[in-house]
Amino acid sequence: MSKELSVVVWAKEGCHYCGEVKQYLEKKGIKYATIDVTHYDERRDILEVKYGVRHVPVVEIGQGEVYEGVTKVGVEYLDEVLAKFNKSNSLG
Repeated sequence: MSKELSVVVWAKEGCHYCGEVKQYLEKKGIKYATIDVTHYDERRDILEVKYGVRHVPVVEIGQGEVYEGVTKVGVEYLDEVLAKFNKSNSLG
């Protein structure tokens, strides 16, 4: 029994790259939640503690107890991590 994929996009208003990530996920039919950091420096503090970055987009992809944060800009990095989770799903 596989657990549902969880995707969270950390983003801010007016961020072109954040929009690209969301559009990419929507095109692939992947549901996601958004955490807006626009007026919340404390949320950027969380990113800094978790991943050592304060920039967005950051995409967290997880399943069950396992998750990975994508901090590099570019959908190719997002695609690599999604492929890992898809591969692990097909094995189970």
